Amino acid sequence: MTETITIIKKIKRNQYELQCESGRKVIVSEDSLVKHRLLKGSELTEEQLNRLEEEALLDIGYQLALNYLNFQLRSEQELRRYLKKKEIPFNHVTPIIERLRALDLVNDRFFAESYVRTVMRTSDKGPQVIRQQLAKKGVQAADIDAALLLYDEVTQRHAALTAAEKALKKYRGKSHQEKQEKTRQLLYQRGFSGDVITQAMAELAVEKDEDHEQTLLEKEGGKLWRRNSRFEPAKRKQKVMQSLFQKGFEYDLIQQFINQKEMEDDGEQDERMD
Repeated sequence: MTETITIIKKIKRNQYELQCESGRKVIVSEDSLVKHRLLKGSELTEEQLNRLEEEALLDIGYQLALNYLNFQLRSEQELRRYLKKKEIPFNHVTPIIERLRALDLVNDRFFAESYVRTVMRTSDKGPQVIRQQLAKKGVQAADIDAALLLYDEVTQRHAALTAAEKALKKYRGKSHQEKQEKTRQLLYQRGFSGDVITQAMAELAVEKDEDHEQTLLEKEGGKLWRRNSRFEPAKRKQKVMQSLFQKGFEYDLIQQFINQKEMEDDGEQDERMD
């Protein structure tokens, strides 16, 4: 059984609708139209029409993929997920990917290298975070390892140093020790190795400002002393000392502060008795 094309109508860019004598409609791409020399009056078998429909689905998926890649580079897994979301049949996805791979439009090694360069240029993330992000995008370990060779140790130290400087400003209201610990923790979370973190912190060589430390201790200690006023003196002292120690203040400074507070409380109590 054959069908005769009675109408060829352009419906959108690069897409045409073939209307057959029986009323059947088939969507084809411009490439298919030219390749198969489809004209008004052409006769096609059922099998040929079915193949045209398959080609059309592949072409639609291919165009969707090209448009998706046009915005930015994508990993193969990202592209597969996108085509699935666009309801491209599963058996069509692999041929589309292979076609794009042949043109080097899908290349996870190139994608990973480009990703690393972009992160190095625009952020202060370390290699471990980049590794995790690329793995989530489906990039294989070998491609990630090769791409991360671009992120040499000198560049890592510079990025870690930049991140550390920002962190130290952020934690300026903390004790010297807590500020250092939180900065190290942040650098670790950003994906830097212990060695790079140590080198960055050593390069910063932040000295303790004793006056600032004392001011912070009195501020934090005053809050804690008031907050724990409901406890018996010994319990109150224990809780305040423990909290201040956890905040990174030195034991001797804490003890001096506690002694001062106890003297102030004793003085207030004597005044009330008078």
